[in-house]
Amino acid sequence: MGFEAPRRLVTALQERYGEAAAADWLGRLPGLAERVPEEAGLTVERVVAPGGRDSLVLLVRDAGGEPAALKIAPPFTRPEREREALAHWNGWGAVRLLAQAPEDSLVLERLHPEVSLRSLPEAKALLEAAGTVRKLWVDPPAGHAFETVAVRTARQASAMEHHRADAAAGELAAAALAVREELLADSAEELLLHGDFRQGKVLGGDRAPWLAVGPDPVVGERAYDLARLVRERVEDLVASSAGAPAARRRVNKLADSLDVDRERLRGWTLFRTVESGTRALAGGRRQEAEWLLEFASWL
Repeated sequence: MGFEAPRRLVTALQERYGEAAAADWLGRLPGLAERVPEEAGLTVERVVAPGGRDSLVLLVRDAGGEPAALKIAPPFTRPEREREALAHWNGWGAVRLLAQAPEDSLVLERLHPEVSLRSLPEAKALLEAAGTVRKLWVDPPAGHAFETVAVRTARQASAMEHHRADAAAGELAAAALAVREELLADSAEELLLHGDFRQGKVLGGDRAPWLAVGPDPVVGERAYDLARLVRERVEDLVASSAGAPAARRRVNKLADSLDVDRERLRGWTLFRTVESGTRALAGGRRQEAEWLLEFASWL
């Protein structure tokens, strides 16, 4: 099989995990893409491109000719956590886990990778997203090893501390860090969350119209899980003269439709948007950072 890693995967791994870690795994990837399907008894049809940002996805068929998808991810993305979450959901609102393959790879039901909620008009996409994510909010399995929102955001907050003195992000970073402390001081929910839920993480399926993929599972409150969804299509909002009121309406609409406290959703949206914005600044992605920080200033 001729193989070339999708450009989006290469870029995303380098930006998020560093060039050294990314280069080591990407150097092994051609061999993995050949060996893992063979050992799992799968026949490869094609590589999904542009594909994901943290894994290689191959469309495959099993020994009986049934379609499936094979996800090969680097160990530093913790594919075992995704496997545990998908097994717990067992197809309820999410792609179904069919089997485990060598190298912690996952054999998943075949969805339609070219059709995500981003292909729908905004209002319809948000409606379908809300209906999908509510299915994922369940009690975590007993004895689980998922990290909590408190632990995950503590790591992020530590990195954000360096941006307090930034001319562009200092005030927003301080506000985001303060609101995180307030939210964690009064949080009672401990539900299994997707962790990276957004329109591009919901694909069309045959068993159900829309199913979530690519979780970065975490345990905590529902408002945290909605925060990434609030800033969908941020570049369009920033370009609009009505972007600020539209962003605030989106917070209220999502909170009300899913029975989530508006202020908690606003707070987690502020924290997660500023965290992404400062990370984009650190990575030299200035245009992305400007969009995110302007959006955060509206909240």
